[in-house]
Amino acid sequence: MSTWNAAQSADFRGPLDVTRAATAVLDAQSVIIGWSPAAEDLLGYPSYEIIGRPLDTFLPSVVASGIPAATEPILPLGPFGGSEIRVAKHRNGHTLLVATAVCPLPGTGTAERVLVAADLASLRMWESRLSMLHGLATQSPVGLAIYGTDLRLTWCNAAYEREIGAPLAAFRGLRADELYSEGRFVTKGYPDTLDAVMRQVLDTGEPILDLHFRGQPPSDPGRDHLWSCSYYRLQDADGHVFGLCEDAFDITDRYEAQRRLSLLVEAGRGIGTALDAIVTAEEITEVAVPDFAHTVTVDLAKAVLEGEVPGDGSSAVMALVRVASRSAPAASAPAAEQGDPGKRRERRGKAQRHRPHPVEYAPGSPQHRSLSSGGLVLDDNTLVVPLRAEGGTLGLVTFLRSSTSATFDGGEVALADELVARTAVSIDNARRFTRERTAALSLQRQLLPQHLPQQSAVDLAYRYLPTDDVTGVGGDWFDVIPLSGTRVGLVVGDVVGHGLQAAATMGRLRTTVRALAQLDMAPDELLKRLDDLVGQSAEEQSEARGSLADRYDDVITGATCLYAVYDPVSRRCAMARAGHLPPAIVDPEGRLSFLDLPAGPPLGLGGLPFESLEIELPVGSLVALFTDGLVEARERDIDVGLDTLGRVLSDRRGSLEELCDRAVSELLPDGTTADDTALLLVRTRELGAQQVADWELPAEPVAVGHARDLATGQLHDWGLEELSFSTELVVSELVTNAVRHAGGPLHLRLIRDRTLLCEVADAGHTSPHPRHSAEDDEGGRGLFIVAQLVQRWGTRYSRSGKTIWTEQALPSAD
Repeated sequence: MSTWNAAQSADFRGPLDVTRAATAVLDAQSVIIGWSPAAEDLLGYPSYEIIGRPLDTFLPSVVASGIPAATEPILPLGPFGGSEIRVAKHRNGHTLLVATAVCPLPGTGTAERVLVAADLASLRMWESRLSMLHGLATQSPVGLAIYGTDLRLTWCNAAYEREIGAPLAAFRGLRADELYSEGRFVTKGYPDTLDAVMRQVLDTGEPILDLHFRGQPPSDPGRDHLWSCSYYRLQDADGHVFGLCEDAFDITDRYEAQRRLSLLVEAGRGIGTALDAIVTAEEITEVAVPDFAHTVTVDLAKAVLEGEVPGDGSSAVMALVRVASRSAPAASAPAAEQGDPGKRRERRGKAQRHRPHPVEYAPGSPQHRSLSSGGLVLDDNTLVVPLRAEGGTLGLVTFLRSSTSATFDGGEVALADELVARTAVSIDNARRFTRERTAALSLQRQLLPQHLPQQSAVDLAYRYLPTDDVTGVGGDWFDVIPLSGTRVGLVVGDVVGHGLQAAATMGRLRTTVRALAQLDMAPDELLKRLDDLVGQSAEEQSEARGSLADRYDDVITGATCLYAVYDPVSRRCAMARAGHLPPAIVDPEGRLSFLDLPAGPPLGLGGLPFESLEIELPVGSLVALFTDGLVEARERDIDVGLDTLGRVLSDRRGSLEELCDRAVSELLPDGTTADDTALLLVRTRELGAQQVADWELPAEPVAVGHARDLATGQLHDWGLEELSFSTELVVSELVTNAVRHAGGPLHLRLIRDRTLLCEVADAGHTSPHPRHSAEDDEGGRGLFIVAQLVQRWGTRYSRSGKTIWTEQALPSAD
């Protein structure tokens, strides 16, 4: 039995079918000469009672008024004419609506025609079912196909014909694998071929639902489609299996929309994770390969990598640099087969890591056209999208599909544009960061000493570790300041906050400390002046921060500082601190102490005094100045950090550089810190008697000549006779001024160091000033002459008076 015949025998015979309808055979005078059992069941007349009576006995000649004729059945009635609705009389007297059809019986003798009748309600129900079947066959978007037990196609609806691109007659009798020879199931756990799946359903009777099948339909070659397929067995009322039904719904558009959404979600997670243009470029290649393209390359303008804004994006002569590229493995599976993100990463291929190198594109190439037009270019299986930010072009992203893949459709072009737009924002942020970091590093070079000059007073080593990895600078600082008389100023400070704002304030404080230190202020007086600067009004601070405050969240509320002055001649060290940690001192015997130095308030509070402390340091003493970031941590008490630092510093065998490295490695084992860190180590020296000559002189005119003789003799002993003439003039002028304008006693000191220092101290507190004298002035030219003879000169003050000092360069070795 064919599939169609089986269906007819089971369901498709309507109420007017002669085998089931009420049938009456009529002669030429419309007299009933034949009566079927079905007619007796419908109208109540037994055959012996109705035969021989006229037709209008049960069927008047008038058609039922106001009732439309029945719709012509879908299945043909063979020789029967069209149906009409009549009012029939039942034997018991009630009437009923029936549908009737008449068929002539030519050449049969007495019988002229046969009339069939059926209950109208049954007919209407049957026609409704036929209408639904007609809708499935012609209007349903779901492809329906019926295969026989031999797995060959016997019937399909219009949607299935549209998928195949041909009428049923052109492919009836083919097997499913013959229709979709290149297709494959992407749902795991089922047989690989259509035939095998259908055979399993026929054999087991178990339906298979929502099986995803990927292939290229004959109606759309070159483009993969994805269907959701279901298979179930067909059998008649007697249980006889006569085939199976396949329904297939094309979910390609839905899948593509989901895939695009997934790519956008993944792009949101995976693109822009670092403020690095090259890393960001690699991230878009990882997101797009292989789910969106087989190969992706990213080319950036060279200026972008340097943190600069590239030139006019419409210029096709922009210098491009290839920074990232990625290709899918040759056997990469389609995206639909990989629901696990981990498996997707396995098939993404590897980025071709290489040093950025220049690339050039020939005129007329998609990339060249994109640069020229400033817009995206689609050329077959190549899609070029410019990276644009703030109206400028940062570079290009090229998506390439293999020759066997589909070209990019409108939705995919829009998706690529969105992916590249997100990437462009991240790359532009990375470019801005590069620019800010370059500026920050430049600021750091300006704010912190990059090279500390050799000092006669101390040996030194230092380390600086900012917390802010973004800018590379912070609020901690240190400095070593050469002072007059071979003394040295040692500074360490900590500004509250991190980043550029703290660094900018640190720079102001460091510059101020250096300027005040040149005035030879005592440490407590210097901190008082510094406190006045930090404690300026909130309005002045806001103006000082300016645009930096708008771009960085740190708020500067104060600072701490430690300032010390060491004199290698006297081996005395004076120091004061403003809320800072005290220094660690290790004597030549290795004994450690944290100096009990008056703390003083942090800078910026104002109104509170600072105290200085002066101590004598043996030669070879180690002094450590540091910020709290070195010894304080969230998981460690500060006392533990101080003990660790003290243990490291007490090792007298290590050099200063080694001690710095050990302190950092033990206190900051992972190389990171929750706070900025500065460490300055110095080991004290002494200028011996062979380098220093000191005399006390009376404040009398005779002292001028005596001072010249003493200086000349000392220069002779040092072998510096070449400086005798200039030194005599300097000593004569300075002593003369002290005798005339200040009180005694006077002190003359010569120091032979890297330069020749000459100092004259007196009890006065008035600072001399060089001036230009008129031609008829008898004096006033002395300091002007001194300034021309020496490299530097200046004045420093003490409680007992002032000291005028000069420096002269030593003669060259030649």
